[in-house]
Amino acid sequence: MLRFSTPRDPALLARFVKLRVIEPENAFWRRGIEACVRYLKETGAEQLRVPYGFVTPEDWVPAGFPLGTWLADQRRFNKAGRLTAARVGELDELGMVWSHQDVAFEEGLTAACAWAAAHGHFLPPATAVWDGYPIGTWAKNMRTAARIADTIVERREAGLRVESSAKALTQARREALDEIDPGWCPVWDAGWQRCFRLAQAHVQGGGAVPTVPGEVIVQGEDLGRWAQASRLGWDALMPVQQWMLENVLGLAPAEEHERPVKRTQEDKWALNLRAARQFHAREGHLNVPRKHVEHLEPEGRREGAEELLAVKLGMVLDNIRKRADKLTEQRRAHLDQLGMRWTSGATSRSTR
Repeated sequence: MLRFSTPRDPALLARFVKLRVIEPENAFWRRGIEACVRYLKETGAEQLRVPYGFVTPEDWVPAGFPLGTWLADQRRFNKAGRLTAARVGELDELGMVWSHQDVAFEEGLTAACAWAAAHGHFLPPATAVWDGYPIGTWAKNMRTAARIADTIVERREAGLRVESSAKALTQARREALDEIDPGWCPVWDAGWQRCFRLAQAHVQGGGAVPTVPGEVIVQGEDLGRWAQASRLGWDALMPVQQWMLENVLGLAPAEEHERPVKRTQEDKWALNLRAARQFHAREGHLNVPRKHVEHLEPEGRREGAEELLAVKLGMVLDNIRKRADKLTEQRRAHLDQLGMRWTSGATSRSTR
């Protein structure tokens, strides 16, 4: 019952008259619309993005109404052509979300625009988060969907059967992402493309092409390490990638003298023994935990080789114990001098 002595929201009053007088509907539909109105009022939302299991609280009118499932039913009825145009229009006025997938994509696209504006590209790492939104995961999923779409096109062109295109990225969505960054979905690894774009921006900003690890780090990416790895792994790159490195950054394949020297078995033993001696000198024993990694200064360090050598000493010693009967007397003696334990067992002491 309306009490006109009490101030009323004109919009609510108009909706009440429309529902109860002008266009009488069945009671359940009216309760659904009333629940929608109350939901928007209480949450301040502009769209009916209601969780599937949401039920109106007891202090709402209507109370205990299954609004989430009711809206899901309306989507299903509309898809089947069983929802009248009048009801569709009524829900549209309230901000009905007919497709949660569309809304989710728009949210991701908004975050993508913001990320690209701040970083100069849309190639976020998988772990990237933007304003609380997992933009890295979303971008990875979009690239997967785009590649599924590409595969479908290739199969159709080859006259092969396509089972389903449900997980493929639509052309409209791909174009929306292309507008943000045309290179967002490269054929090769997105991490490689991200480093290339950052190196390109660094050079365009007046910097020199980084070639030494640790020399230039941008957005958490070691561009010198990336450039070095690209030059050393030149033959594994696609022709387009090679062209980009040569013509955009002026990089070339690594010369033979720049390539790391392959270690012989003697070299590997000497390195492992050196790591064991360093550990023993520091700790006073050789009870090395299996997962321990010992870091060594490179011998005869060349220019640019500034990184420490990592030796998985715990695993090395464990493997040596397993093939102790194959060791030479000299190698066994070297380890005995360090107090090598030849039987496996839990270490009584740990590294610092």
